Amino acid sequence: MNARYLVELSQAERSELKALLSGGKHSARKLKRAQILLAADAGASDEGIAASVGVGGSTVYRTRRRFVLGNLEAALSEEQRPGAARKLSGKEEALLIATAYSSPPAGRARWTLELLADALLRLTEHDSISRETVRRRLAENDLKPWRKEMWCIPQVDGEFVARMEDVLDLYAEPADPKRPIICFDETPIQLIGEVRQPIAAEPGQLPFPLLHIDTSWKFREMIAFRDATAKRLGLELIVYVHEEGVANNINPIDSGSALHTRVADEQPAKKLVRFRSLGCYPLTAAI
Repeated sequence: MNARYLVELSQAERSELKALLSGGKHSARKLKRAQILLAADAGASDEGIAASVGVGGSTVYRTRRRFVLGNLEAALSEEQRPGAARKLSGKEEALLIATAYSSPPAGRARWTLELLADALLRLTEHDSISRETVRRRLAENDLKPWRKEMWCIPQVDGEFVARMEDVLDLYAEPADPKRPIICFDETPIQLIGEVRQPIAAEPGQLPFPLLHIDTSWKFREMIAFRDATAKRLGLELIVYVHEEGVANNINPIDSGSALHTRVADEQPAKKLVRFRSLGCYPLTAAI
């Protein structure tokens, strides 16, 4: 007998355990714990209980302890097991998904689990990543890249990862009702009705400023319309111009649209997102 954790069942608890053993669908471990408690209540020793039930002495000890320190339900249920930490972080899982939907390596028609694990090793700081880790993460997101016949991401390189992390960092910020994050996501679905009753708009002042990243290559009529609209609605408008791009005469005609977009639009946007995350710039919405 274990004198430290003495099991004394009430009549109701005995009846519950006997009913549990008499029928119903229960796990084998739960049934063994019920047998342990009934035997311990009858005065059997730990060694005798372990031999008759077919468990180890530590199982008998833990069942006694959980009953005495907790209750009958705690003694019968499974203890929460900590398990190993997830191998991949949230950003690394996003990187895995992006890689799975990119073009496979040269000479390969499809991504395999081994190829994806090798690609993640090159893109992360892990020393090893098993194919099973890759398989589980893909299964959780219901992804089967080896069945895809087209790829929506041409290549996952350093530039793509940097842009992806900027977006993920923004979404990871804690919710702030004074600075809501508005996302306009492209989708091929046509909106033909409201799923929920919409909240009616009310007259009032926007509680946050609006930002316009001015590339300096907009039509004068557009700028005039912007300024007139902001004035008419009483909006606080912040206009940002990438001075370095203007000074170097980066424009869509002489420099090409790709370079101009990167310098005049994307780099300022990324810079302002970082300033916002540091609390240096009170921006919430951009136009």
